[in-house]
Amino acid sequence: MKTVTFISALLLASATLQAQPKAEGYQFTTVVNQKVTPVKNQAATGTCWCFATTSFIEAELLRQGKGEFDLSEMYIVRQKYMNQLNDNYLRHGNGNISQGSISPSWFTAFTQVGIVPEEVYSGINYNSPTHNHKELASYMEAIAGKAVQMRQRSPEYDKLIKNLFDIYMGELPEKFTYKGKEYTPQSYAKSLGLNPDDYVSLTSFTHYPFYSKFIIEVQDNWRWAESYNLPLDEFMEVMDQAVRNGYSFAWGADVSEKGFSRQGIATVPDTKAAADKTGSDAARWTGTNGKGVTPADAKGEKVITQEMRQLGYDNWETTDDHGMIIYGLAKDQNGKEYFMMKNSWGVYGPYKGLWYVSKPYVAYKTMNILINKHAIPAKIAKKLGLK
Repeated sequence: MKTVTFISALLLASATLQAQPKAEGYQFTTVVNQKVTPVKNQAATGTCWCFATTSFIEAELLRQGKGEFDLSEMYIVRQKYMNQLNDNYLRHGNGNISQGSISPSWFTAFTQVGIVPEEVYSGINYNSPTHNHKELASYMEAIAGKAVQMRQRSPEYDKLIKNLFDIYMGELPEKFTYKGKEYTPQSYAKSLGLNPDDYVSLTSFTHYPFYSKFIIEVQDNWRWAESYNLPLDEFMEVMDQAVRNGYSFAWGADVSEKGFSRQGIATVPDTKAAADKTGSDAARWTGTNGKGVTPADAKGEKVITQEMRQLGYDNWETTDDHGMIIYGLAKDQNGKEYFMMKNSWGVYGPYKGLWYVSKPYVAYKTMNILINKHAIPAKIAKKLGLK
């Protein structure tokens, strides 16, 4: 995802994700929530796609009864950068070497190089308590551009790239000892017992036939990953039934919307009284009362149709912004249901890094989800050829 970065001054801390402090005007009751690991902080990076997918994988390991893991996002990010550099060169400089991506590229890197625990590879080898890839990304782009200009990748180029990542992110471990056992990144990955073939990307758009696969046309889908296409009602059914039946999923969505509030609430208010605040992630809508989105705003949400969803994509209003994880359902005091979402902006806001996202918002602004195919209801999975 091409997320808008968020720099938090808060140190990372363990968060009890079931805790539900009250935001002004809202009272939430949990319907169901699945186990997830503590909130992390992507800080000054555009690596939300990796934080979301890693969190999803950690939730999958919890669901499978394998215990709580803290996996290294930056180990995967580094390999993703390597893959992008290669792709960009072979495309004569017309590839994407930004920090963003989408969830399926996580498994590409995982299959290639394995994974390690966070304590083995933090990815921070510079003077900062939190992640910051601004300088790293600038040097990476400069080296990549020079190789394209020269039409060659010399042995010195390979050394420059390796040394660049070593300087900023740290040297890659060939072997490491974790909880008294020696591993390589590949053997540690194998010990997790994950099957990449169990995970699929789903979406819902009308410019391709339903129940087929297609490549979502966003820049961060530089690997050309395919997503299964579902009608909106079935797409929503998959997400609802997944969390009710013990699963979570990685959620890619547009968060540069008026209704995505820093209060930890996301809605699609059906009102013309809202101030029109556009711009960056830091300029979120403050709601009709000037204090934030309220239950009254949410109660009058728009009814989202397949046509509205497609129009938002076609006219570039729905953009590929951010990756997160959805892990539960809750109701507000009006009985409206919200998906429970864990973000990667640190332990922040009234819900300590968590959001309550209305179903209309999810229906309208979801780009794609990455989900365990066994979480898909059987009748829908059969239509997709997954049964």
